[in-house]
Amino acid sequence: MNLISFLLRSSWQMVTIAIITGFLSGASSASLIALISRGISQGLSHSLDTLAIAFGGLAFVALSSSILSQVLLIRLAQRAIFQLRLSLSRQILATELVHLEQLGSARLLATLTDDVQAVADAVRLVPFLCIDMAIVAGCLAYIVWLSWKVFLLVCLLTVVALGSCQWLLQRGQQWIARAREEQDSLFKHFRTVTDGTKELKLHYRRRQAFLKEDLQRSAAAYRSYNTRGLTLFAMTSSWGKLIFFFAIGFVLFALPKLMAIKPQTLAGYVVTFTYLMLPMDNLVNSLPVLGRAGVALKKIQSLGISLANRVESTSTTDPMRQQWTDLQLKGVTHTYHVEHEDSAFTVGPIDLTLRPGQLIFIVGGNGSGKSTLAKLILGLYIPESGEIWFDGEQIDDHNREWYRQHFAVVFSDFFLFDRLLGLDHSDLDAEAEAYLQRLQLAHKVTVHQGQLSTTALSQGQRKRLTLLTAYLEQRPIFLFDEWAADQDPVFKDVFYTELLPQLRDQGRTILCISHDDRYFHLADRIIKLDYGQIEYDKEREVQVLPSD
Repeated sequence: MNLISFLLRSSWQMVTIAIITGFLSGASSASLIALISRGISQGLSHSLDTLAIAFGGLAFVALSSSILSQVLLIRLAQRAIFQLRLSLSRQILATELVHLEQLGSARLLATLTDDVQAVADAVRLVPFLCIDMAIVAGCLAYIVWLSWKVFLLVCLLTVVALGSCQWLLQRGQQWIARAREEQDSLFKHFRTVTDGTKELKLHYRRRQAFLKEDLQRSAAAYRSYNTRGLTLFAMTSSWGKLIFFFAIGFVLFALPKLMAIKPQTLAGYVVTFTYLMLPMDNLVNSLPVLGRAGVALKKIQSLGISLANRVESTSTTDPMRQQWTDLQLKGVTHTYHVEHEDSAFTVGPIDLTLRPGQLIFIVGGNGSGKSTLAKLILGLYIPESGEIWFDGEQIDDHNREWYRQHFAVVFSDFFLFDRLLGLDHSDLDAEAEAYLQRLQLAHKVTVHQGQLSTTALSQGQRKRLTLLTAYLEQRPIFLFDEWAADQDPVFKDVFYTELLPQLRDQGRTILCISHDDRYFHLADRIIKLDYGQIEYDKEREVQVLPSD
């Protein structure tokens, strides 16, 4: 039902048309069975031409309606999966950063990859399952036409079968759900495999401990849960087939003793039940896939509800202000709550005013709150208390997206795009090539139609490419989080003594998180944090030379 409602949300009109044509195909197939049974019981000598014409017409209707139903459902299913992937991605990008950090990248990746794929696998079965169900419904209608008493007996047998299978199905679903929960941990360990390869290679005992105590244990639990769930599904499938064969045996051997049945009618039952074997087998064999899809849809829906509760406005119509007067933080705070612990770390309350044309160093020890302060300034973290004012406007949910557009940022854990996205300069390639010369990367990287020729560079050179994007964005405020940490001494000196002063001279405000104390004298202002509080906020004294 979750899968059907998922498809209905995509397009209930197409689902309705597909179901109608599917049942038309099923009715035609059932009519073919009736026609075949009549031909077998009465012989083909009677009304051969009439039977042939009817057979051909029903076959054409069954084929054409089946194709139409499957094509509609295939298109609908693929569109639904397409919309699901895009809507999840949009929801993630529209959710508060704090909430995304709490959820963790492992859960998000598991949902975007495995859960969506599980739903896609089930959705691919829907067209064929609809046809199979239509055939089953048509055959049951034919059984009603032959004898309503036999139909009641079949229904009674079906109720018994479903009742006995229900417990197996529920237990199987529970184990599959536990496997899905374990998969979040498994994805976390996979991230360790890819991101921590060098460290694991260099330490044999650490590598063995990780493989045996973390990865192997999580993978074994995932395997165990899946095995139990799929075993119960397999038992359900086998039990369903056994009951179906029991129904055929009941009709052949027991039913003639309970009521008077003509041989022709009995032949009709046998042909109908035999024809039902394939669609019933398909329906039963699809239970594991549908079970996984049901669990995946619940995970997707729970994630969607979680994201929807922390959604932000992502539209902006007002232009970016190149000219501004001040940016004020008034009593701003942010608290980190550690899971399963009562302790918390609070940054703030912060009172701070930034103005254009300043080179500001934000300094302090590790864990002092520098990066958190940066995210508060950028609007990535929403203050738990206090206010942010920019150029006379208070920043809230309605204009936070607009406010963020004033910052060009390079994070310490930066992501490098291989295209210059979101930049529509008419001479973008020429501008980029000029900046590449200044960044001493022209011999390594070229730009063609906004596409970087390569990003397979050293960490320091990759960081220079992020600086290229920041330059091209032409935003009034720059923020660099430990940008120079991966640079060689020569280019580090270029960054502090040439690039940053040039940006300041253009009227930009530069916020530079740094531990390079040998360059602190270049700052117009130094803000030092200690345990989430501003220890001091000093501006450089401008010496006025006496006139002659």
